[in-house]
Amino acid sequence: MTTPSTGTDPRLAAFLRRLYFFRFAFAVVWAVVLILTAHLGAPLLTVLVVIYPLVDAASVLWQIRSEGAASQPRVTEWINVVVSVLVAIALGVTSATSVAAALTVWGIWAFLSGITQLLTAVIRRRTGGQVPQILSGGISVLAGVSFFLQGLQGASSMSSVGGYAILGGVFFLISAIRLSVLVRRAATA
Repeated sequence: MTTPSTGTDPRLAAFLRRLYFFRFAFAVVWAVVLILTAHLGAPLLTVLVVIYPLVDAASVLWQIRSEGAASQPRVTEWINVVVSVLVAIALGVTSATSVAAALTVWGIWAFLSGITQLLTAVIRRRTGGQVPQILSGGISVLAGVSFFLQGLQGASSMSSVGGYAILGGVFFLISAIRLSVLVRRAATA
């Protein structure tokens, strides 16, 4: 069942809308906690930086499961899940030893997850609400390079990652709002 004007499956759009609202709220809460507690260092920092990519992986798995067998190829999404889990493990190790090392690993993850987000959004663009995800993926790639370089230069704080999370959350909010409009139109059509 799709709407003729957009090619959007209203059930998928409604699901993505809920997921994107969740991801927005999580990103903002997580970022605020990180920014307020970054000075405390490990072990709280370790918990926080491990949780974020794991929630990302879980969200993508939830999305894959909800789309069902009829959805488009999911290679980029599965790559994102695997990379996020591996990075969570790496962050658990590096954040306990060095903030700079953890920021370097975070940069690698932001870069790789940005590429997969960008490709997934391009593949799914007919679903609606994906332009913000395309932009977010592109920004994540650039931010990943920046975090990587900061880590290599011996950064002593990861609080800048909080701003990155908030910006990503805003893009999820914009996508959710756009999908809300599409769902509303589909319901009245």
